Amino acid sequence: MPANLIGTSSSFSNVLQDVEMVAPLNCAVLIQGETGTGKEVVARAIHDSGPRRDKPFVAINCAAIPSALLESELFGHEKGAFTGAVSQTTGRFLAAHGGTLFLDELGDMPLELQPKLLRAIQEQQFERVGGNRSVRVDVRIIAATNMDLETMVEDKTFRADLYYRLNVFPIALPPLRDRKEDIPLLVRHFLVRLGTRLNRNVRYVPDELMKALLQYHWPGNIRELQNFVERALITSTGDTLTPRSSELRTLTSQARPKAPTTLADAERTHIERVLEETNWKLSGRDGAAAKLGLPRTTLISRMQKLGITKGPNSVGSFANTVSIVRNDQLSHSLAIA
Repeated sequence: MPANLIGTSSSFSNVLQDVEMVAPLNCAVLIQGETGTGKEVVARAIHDSGPRRDKPFVAINCAAIPSALLESELFGHEKGAFTGAVSQTTGRFLAAHGGTLFLDELGDMPLELQPKLLRAIQEQQFERVGGNRSVRVDVRIIAATNMDLETMVEDKTFRADLYYRLNVFPIALPPLRDRKEDIPLLVRHFLVRLGTRLNRNVRYVPDELMKALLQYHWPGNIRELQNFVERALITSTGDTLTPRSSELRTLTSQARPKAPTTLADAERTHIERVLEETNWKLSGRDGAAAKLGLPRTTLISRMQKLGITKGPNSVGSFANTVSIVRNDQLSHSLAIA
């Protein structure tokens, strides 16, 4: 498996098995997970482990490009197709010919553009904006989202036919709070990779800091952990990882959530915990409503009453040699030889 897939936890081992199983095939893959869980890393691992590894891997973030420009970014445009179109462009589909096109943040794809995307995926051909000649391509599609597409299909905010076309082989990425035993390995990985770039030779992580890292709930997932390690490397002057004292206090203070003080607080905490466990999926047999024993409409009503909203980090937002000094992952230093 690619070296950048770091983890030995049972939940992440399932992801590794899925990647190994689907990589050699040419089917569409839909990666779902919270923001910061490494969806693009997994998509690249699928590409790099498959027969298209020597061909382009082209990524496009559907949420980062204005809706009016997204069609041109995907399919290209002809000269004079619109104001400012001074020459012909190829687009991401053609750029990925023979390789893989990664559609990140798929849930933000404009509804009016989805039929053209569906046709391009199904027929492996499209027309540039302002053109009438079909362009044929050979592209594998991997899509990713932090949204509950199944619920969006029910709410008619996402096309059902496109969802089923892309959901051939789904892969669900666990949040970091559900794979905390992987945190020492991830920290070790970031110390090596980021330390080389920042010219820092940090070899040790103090017991107190590792314990705080393991107890923290990591709402920003792996991306938040990586950023923390990078900041700590910047402030470290010796061979020991030394974050600012204020950051360590923040980790410690937020490690254990306060107990609810009212019945509404207890209900809100319980519903939010179940929503996190189900990646904010409301309906279906494995959705939050079923786990709570409530109709979906009742759950939505209670969420509105309790002020529970899907934030930006929620799903469906509405080689240096390294050795571990000791094996106990709950309070152990890491050493880089």
